[in-house]
Amino acid sequence: MGIDTKKDSTGLEIAADQLLEAAKARKCWACNCLGSTLSTIDKAVPKERQTSKLQESIEAAKTKVLPQEIECRGCDICFPAIALNALADVADPEALEAAACPAEDVTPRDGWPPLAGNYTALGFQRSVAICTLNNEDLWGKIVATQPESVAVVGMLNTENLGIERLIQNITANPNIRFLILCGEDSKRKVGHLPGQSLLALSKNGIGDRHKIIGAKGRRPVLRNIESGMIDHFIENVEIIDMIGEISVDRILSVSASHAEKNPIPSATYLGNQTVSVVSGTIPDRMVSDPNGYFVIYPDQKRGIISLEHFSNDGVLTTLIEGKTASELYHPTIERKLLSRLDHACYLGRELARAEQSIKTGEKYTQDAAPERIVSSESCGCSNECK
Repeated sequence: MGIDTKKDSTGLEIAADQLLEAAKARKCWACNCLGSTLSTIDKAVPKERQTSKLQESIEAAKTKVLPQEIECRGCDICFPAIALNALADVADPEALEAAACPAEDVTPRDGWPPLAGNYTALGFQRSVAICTLNNEDLWGKIVATQPESVAVVGMLNTENLGIERLIQNITANPNIRFLILCGEDSKRKVGHLPGQSLLALSKNGIGDRHKIIGAKGRRPVLRNIESGMIDHFIENVEIIDMIGEISVDRILSVSASHAEKNPIPSATYLGNQTVSVVSGTIPDRMVSDPNGYFVIYPDQKRGIISLEHFSNDGVLTTLIEGKTASELYHPTIERKLLSRLDHACYLGRELARAEQSIKTGEKYTQDAAPERIVSSESCGCSNECK
C-alpha cells in the first residue's frame, strides 16, 4: 500500500502540522496525550507510510517530551489527539486501539480509594459518588458544602484510563450504590466525551477488543481492568445522568434523595476490599499516665470550666480555666500535662461533656479515666476515680 491517495496525504500533512504545534506548546510536554500519541504512531504507522515532514515532526516532538505529570489536561484543542485522528486512514487499526492512551502504572495503595486521582474522599460509609466530569470549579464547590450523603467527589477527563480508575475506586467501596454525572462533558474538538462513554458502558457494556459499546469518545477502550470488575460495577452502581447540570443545590438535592433510599452495601468484588472494619474494644488493664491526672469542674455561676491537673502524688500543679473545651485542651497539650493517647481521648470527651453542662445547666459528674479503673479503696487519688 502506498500513500498516494489524497485522503492519506491530507491526513499525513495534518498530523505533521499538529505535532509541530505540540512541540511548541509547553502545556503538551508533560501531558500524557503527547507521549502516548508518539508511542502509538511508532506502533501503528509503518515508517514507509510516513512522509519526511511527518518524521521530522515526530522527532521534534520527541525532544520536548517530559516525564508525565498529568493524564490529560482536557484542552479545547488537543494537538496530539488531532494528529492521531488524522492518521486513522494510514494506521494499523488494531495497533491504534491497543495503544489507547497508555500511561504510567498507578500502584494501588492500602486504604480507600486505592488509586490516586482528581477527587476528594469525604466518607466511606456513604452511598453516593459525584463526578463533575471536566468541571474543576464544580468539584470544589460541592466539596466545600461537605455533603453528608456523599462518599467522594471528583473529575473525569478521559473515556479510557479515567473510566478504568473510576471503576476501580468505586468498586473498592461496596457502600457506593449511586454515581451522579454532572458538569459539562468534555466538549473538545477531539471528543473525549467520558460522560457519554460512561453512560454507554452502564447501558451496553463492552464488546470486541474491550471497546465500550455505543461510546462516542475518541478511544473508549478499557484494557487494563478485568471484565468481571466492569460487570460488577454495572450491576451494583446506578448512574444518574445530570450531565450539563452545574447547580450545586440541584445536584445535592438529587444526591440526598438517592441516599434516602438507604441501599444495603453491595457484595465486595473478589479481593478488592481495601478497608476492613475493626471492632472497638476495652483493654483488660490500663496504665496510669505518669504525668498525672485531671479534675474537671464546670462553674455554672461564672460560665467557665476549671481544669485542675494533679501529679500522681496528689499535688495540684496547674489550674486552667476557659469557656470551651478547646480553650482548655490546647494549653494542656502545650504544657505537656499528659503523655498517653488514651488519657488525651478521655480528657477530650470529659471536657466536651463539661462544656455541654455549662450550655444546658445539666449536672456534670466526671467519669473515671479509663487508665484509672481501680477500686476507690486501693486508689485514694481523687474524686476522679470514685
